[in-house]
Amino acid sequence: MTAPEEQQTGTTIWQDDAARDLVRNSADRMALFVRGEGSSLWDADGRRYLDFLGGIAVTSLGHAHPVFVDAVARQAATLSHVSNFFATPPQLALAATLKRLAGTGDAGRVYFGNSGAEANEAAFKLARLHGAARDGGAGKPRILALENAFHGRTMGTLALTGKPYMQAPFLPMVPGVEFIDSTVEALEAAIDDRVAALFVEPIKGEAGVVDLPEGFLVAARELTRRHGALLIIDEIQTGAGRTGEWFAFQHEGIVPDAITVAKGIGGGFPIGALITFGAASELFYPGTHGSTFGGNALATATAGAVLGEIEQAGLVENARVRGAQLRTAIEAIDSPLVAGCRGRGLLLGIALSSPVAGAVVAAAQQHGLIVNAANDATIRIAPALTIGDVEIDEFADLFTRALHTVQDALLLAETPTEVPA
Repeated sequence: MTAPEEQQTGTTIWQDDAARDLVRNSADRMALFVRGEGSSLWDADGRRYLDFLGGIAVTSLGHAHPVFVDAVARQAATLSHVSNFFATPPQLALAATLKRLAGTGDAGRVYFGNSGAEANEAAFKLARLHGAARDGGAGKPRILALENAFHGRTMGTLALTGKPYMQAPFLPMVPGVEFIDSTVEALEAAIDDRVAALFVEPIKGEAGVVDLPEGFLVAARELTRRHGALLIIDEIQTGAGRTGEWFAFQHEGIVPDAITVAKGIGGGFPIGALITFGAASELFYPGTHGSTFGGNALATATAGAVLGEIEQAGLVENARVRGAQLRTAIEAIDSPLVAGCRGRGLLLGIALSSPVAGAVVAAAQQHGLIVNAANDATIRIAPALTIGDVEIDEFADLFTRALHTVQDALLLAETPTEVPA
């Protein structure tokens, strides 16, 4: 094992370790981070970075927030895990909190897992159970999802993910899922009485932070209700206050049949959940689903503390206000590479005029800023909900520098080289 002092020498020892020991399911790791505080990260060489990715919309309170640290320590010293044969006070408290924040009423229920993919697996089963209950087990109910959507990488959630290149190595997929364009017209053409459920991301995060067309969710609610289908909304990136409401569906004034949440509700501790509304809450019965670790005391106590701090500190409103402020700062950047801004609250996608997102991410890291390339022409940012003027000003400065670095490189590449006579 590499000693800590060797990791801090500025050499590539840790990169060699990662290349040798970690499964190659992702690109090379970009840095070795050893500490975080608020919106700052420090690497093994002691260099500070401004974190505007937040672990991909996970660290809602930033890094090492005292409320998060205290919750983990207190619960770990009391009770961490007893299996899902038993209940614990933090589990019951978190379920009640999630129901209240989502507005399910008394009829709502919560299933706990360990990740967003697990939450969506549970939702997939919910859709199948609904189709079987509605049709008496006859026929093969259809499940609709959106093209270019992302719901996870497990075999079940991959079947819901409208990205053929992700599915290709693992065919055949779990059957029954059909993909439609993200338009009201496509929705109207696709939904009939054989559809068991429609899965929707309110903002397609992995597709480049792409907003749904205006009125889409309202139309989806009306059509699914008319045809007896479930409306299941994937709030894994958009939940926990990130868009300026507790959940993005609340901007539209609708009530879905189920939502899935993860990422930001745990603030960095792995947890996911399926939250059901109304009649959908009665579809699961003993033996239809489960998770050894799902809803354990340590995870639920931490998530409960994170959500409590988001609520008492007014961070949902802060996400709305700072999101608008951040969008204004982005739109004010003087660079031909910036083509626009998408998203809501503190989940934003910066559209680029050229497919150079990878180069921008690398340049940003060189200047001490962490962002993400959602695709070749989109930079995704999802900072902590705690950010203020200082972090936004620093982001604008560092991001502008990164853009200028890439612009200069592009100009240099385009400059013809004189050939001596």
